[in-house]
Amino acid sequence: MQLEWDMKMWWPHNEAMIAFLMAYKHTGEKDYLNNFAQVLEYSLNRFVDREHGEWFGYLSREGHLKIKAKGGQWKGCFHVPRALMMCEKLLHELIQTH
Repeated sequence: MQLEWDMKMWWPHNEAMIAFLMAYKHTGEKDYLNNFAQVLEYSLNRFVDREHGEWFGYLSREGHLKIKAKGGQWKGCFHVPRALMMCEKLLHELIQTH
């Protein structure tokens, strides 16, 4: 069984934020925007290390920090900056069109 089988991980949350904004942009359905806000709030409250920066990678199913490492073989410097940049771009596009 894989180590992370029962964990909440950083990258699905990153990808969910992007997907919800894309879905809202293409459909205009407010539920997608609300889902984006919910995942963003959860991610910022649970994954971000407010003291030292960067995002932790692994939480328990209950949302508690499970592994303190912020990088490793599978968690590098790709998903978080890419997701935040894509969300910023999408939000800017939404502001310009509304």
